[in-house]
Amino acid sequence: MQANQGDRIVIRGRTVESPDRHGEIIEVRGDAGGPPYVVRFDDGHESVIQPGSDFEIAHDQHI
Repeated sequence: MQANQGDRIVIRGRTVESPDRHGEIIEVRGDAGGPPYVVRFDDGHESVIQPGSDFEIAHDQHI
């Protein structure tokens, strides 16, 4: 998985009641665009993310 600063991401909710979380990668800490990523979610929360199977990156597109 590779990403760039500014890419939009979505983390899919794992249950019916859990909404998807959307955000923007503000820092790439891995080599050659790899994880971990620092993400600022649309609600303003920032977190270091190690992507799982529910994580998607939108390169140059809006999710």
